[in-house]
Amino acid sequence: MNSENQWPLYISIVLVVYMCVILFFVIRGASKAKSISDYAVGNIGFPSWIVGLSLAASMTSAATFVINPGFIALYGFGGILSMAIILPLAAFASLIFFTKGFAKYGKLIKAKTMAEWIGNRFNNKAYKFFFAVVAMLLITFIVLINVGLTQVISKSIEVEPFYVLLAITIFVFGYMMFGGANSMVYTNTIQALIMVVVALMMIFSGVDLFEGGFSGFVGKLNAIDPNLTTTFNTTSPLYRDFFEVVICQAIVGVAIVCQPHIMTKSLMLKNPEKVNSYLFFAISAMIIFFIIVVAGLYARIMFPDLMNDGSKMRMDEIIPNYVVKRFSAAAGIIVIVGLISAGLSTLEGLIQSLSITVTSDILEPLFGDKVSNNGLAINKVVIVFLAIVSFYLSWNQIKSPNLSVGIFGQMGVYGYFAAAFVPVLFGTFVKNVKSSTVFIASIIAILVHFGIFYLKLTPYMKGPVGNPGASAAIAIVSSVVVAVILHTFNKNKVIA
Repeated sequence: MNSENQWPLYISIVLVVYMCVILFFVIRGASKAKSISDYAVGNIGFPSWIVGLSLAASMTSAATFVINPGFIALYGFGGILSMAIILPLAAFASLIFFTKGFAKYGKLIKAKTMAEWIGNRFNNKAYKFFFAVVAMLLITFIVLINVGLTQVISKSIEVEPFYVLLAITIFVFGYMMFGGANSMVYTNTIQALIMVVVALMMIFSGVDLFEGGFSGFVGKLNAIDPNLTTTFNTTSPLYRDFFEVVICQAIVGVAIVCQPHIMTKSLMLKNPEKVNSYLFFAISAMIIFFIIVVAGLYARIMFPDLMNDGSKMRMDEIIPNYVVKRFSAAAGIIVIVGLISAGLSTLEGLIQSLSITVTSDILEPLFGDKVSNNGLAINKVVIVFLAIVSFYLSWNQIKSPNLSVGIFGQMGVYGYFAAAFVPVLFGTFVKNVKSSTVFIASIIAILVHFGIFYLKLTPYMKGPVGNPGASAAIAIVSSVVVAVILHTFNKNKVIA
């Protein structure tokens, strides 16, 4: 695919068709949403395999398909161990561990959002409001996905990033004003199926590089930079030692499922007995998705000096440029649609969960019946606000990223689930917990994570780029320790 042929036009046509398909399912789902609860968790009984694929699509995003392979292209095997092995294993174990309990309590207290689940579980309205505000950190994840999508589409149809970002914002936020959970399950399932095909295409796109066996492949990387083939890359800001690569990623992987667009997915299961098959289909798809980061190594061999057409590539541009140059036009179109699907699937979930959180957990407590009686209309206004904020932040990240928008996204979203881990853990598995115990633990997590990151405490924050995974891991452990101490020595525990 290049500017001398008509493939950018063909890609544009395919994208228009793809948009029409999404709109069809949005209209179909929106027609069945009669209340803010319908928008949040749906009112259709979907099969477990469909909800499972929807979870897989929501849990893996443009970060998995576009941003993370860029880290691998820069830093090599340490990133593979971290992102394709340690983090997924921890996340899968955690997902299995948490899902059944969360779904059970979600049904009992009829929660629509994570903030509502946490607040109602511990019978504390202030805690619910606090978590709704903390959820705004997830805007950084929206920004990450916006930037990834913009880079892919911009490189493919040869349009300036500003206009691509504007179109993405108007289209996605526009249709999410009406779709909600019912339409998301349809669109996420289609997106997940496309993503499976594209993930396999990306994983096997470098087969020819193994003609000399694995040792030959390693030799190609060694010739570029010997640090690419070491277990720990001491020259990187993220994969320098066992603590960063294994310990931090294991802790982050366990806590990463504590995000609203992930945890609340189980609430769409109308039959709790289907949880096992739901998890089976979700994890099976995600195993394939997480392996896709190996494409970063293929891209580094293609661009050994990280130059493309005489220009130095930013990290977030590596995979989009690899796709454009590596695949034939027809295959490239499929891959690009898959990369876009990866981004949209999570973006939809974030927009839905964040807008519902603002409407139900922030505005409704402040303005009462004025919001509750007009929930769907107010939610549309909230989505417009989120669109404006995310567009502004996304454009700033495209113009001047700090290494990668991935760092910006990790900083925010890691802060959120660091704060959410203890209340989800204790709320699911520990009885008779005083609400102040988990409330304090969440505050500790926020303070420790952002304190370490911005004050550049510990050696892992030194240099121009700090490691959000390290600060989040320390924050999570700190909050758990605080919660255990408070719960153990609290003599006046209340039932929660």
